[in-house]
Amino acid sequence: MNKFLEFEKPIAELVGKIEELKHLANNKDLNIADEVSKLQSKADKMMRSTYANLSPWQKVLVARHPDRPRFLQYIEAVFTDFVPLAGDRLFSDDQSIVGGLASLNGQSVMVIGQEKGNDTESRVRHNFGMPKPEGYRKAQRLMDIANNFKLPVITFIDTPGAYPGIEAEERGQAEAIAKSIEKCLTIEVPLISIVIGEGSSGGAIAIATANSVLMLEHAIYAVISPEGCASILWRSSAKAAEAAEAQKITAQDLLALGIIDTIVPEPVGGAQRFPEQVMDSVKLHIVTALNELMRNSRQQLKQMRREKFLKMGQRGLG
Repeated sequence: MNKFLEFEKPIAELVGKIEELKHLANNKDLNIADEVSKLQSKADKMMRSTYANLSPWQKVLVARHPDRPRFLQYIEAVFTDFVPLAGDRLFSDDQSIVGGLASLNGQSVMVIGQEKGNDTESRVRHNFGMPKPEGYRKAQRLMDIANNFKLPVITFIDTPGAYPGIEAEERGQAEAIAKSIEKCLTIEVPLISIVIGEGSSGGAIAIATANSVLMLEHAIYAVISPEGCASILWRSSAKAAEAAEAQKITAQDLLALGIIDTIVPEPVGGAQRFPEQVMDSVKLHIVTALNELMRNSRQQLKQMRREKFLKMGQRGLG
């Protein structure tokens, strides 16, 4: 059973009543089909209404849901023949960024993404999706390989931000992120990015400076987490919900601002409830975007990408 978020509590109570009735019927051989059907219809209606009117802070909670599909699940569902490539050839292999060669509908691609993990052991192993400098340097190395062999690059974004520890700073975290952004802007192959959960800070943009930026309907994408923003502006993380509203971090806001290119719809209740359906939709959107980009020359792809991000800073000027 999916874990219910705090704002889903009324729905959880209805689901609980349905389960109680089913359990009672099994024990006493009662016919309660009509009652269960009415409650289920009410729960479904409440779910649709709730997810059609999510606040920015509620979308933050959905994007962070522990059952939300992770990058490694997308690799299995969207691609075939995945061959992982490890290490940055300088320091070590950062497990928070995973990448390698794969096939997408017969097209060879380089796929790179941030992995948070789905249980305590894997979350620790993948550092909760917070890359260190060697993770970004690995991403740069894989982009270079893709560029040399003329392979499209597809990146998946799901990070609370780059790792803020002192050892990361000692090994050049800011430089690694900047170089990764530069690498995204200089490769001459199609580059597609999709935000599947959290897209926070330079930790996200480092591998998301793409020709086409896709974003799941209930994902978030921002320069800083709402809690971090609230701590800076109001000296209190308790103002996170207000910060989320002001930051314009939802897919709908970002599409209107021209920061992303496409919203990938999620089923009612979010990706965590119907992961297979979401991953099929993600694959379709990636294939569509890739087919469109493949029509351009290498130089055009590079120029289009650079112009796209330069124009963002001009919006609203003059």
